[in-house]
Amino acid sequence: MKGVSIEERAINLAHYIIDTGDTVRGAAAKFGISKSTVHKDVSERLIHINQALAIEVREILNENKAERHIRGGMATKLKYSRKNKAC
Repeated sequence: MKGVSIEERAINLAHYIIDTGDTVRGAAAKFGISKSTVHKDVSERLIHINQALAIEVREILNENKAERHIRGGMATKLKYSRKNKAC
């Protein structure tokens, strides 16, 4: 995302997260930037740029946070089910 202003990057990240429902980690991988940068852009910077967009993104991030423990449990289950099949 070189050559793009911080404001543009924050807006692009917000639209991506809203359109896909992806996580901060997923957005960071997609755009090739750190999770910290994504989080700062959509949590702190975006509120000063576009408040309505920031509210929409916050709803999705809250939903992802609420589902985090479920995704972790599914990943652990998959990890051990693969391990047992290999033996």
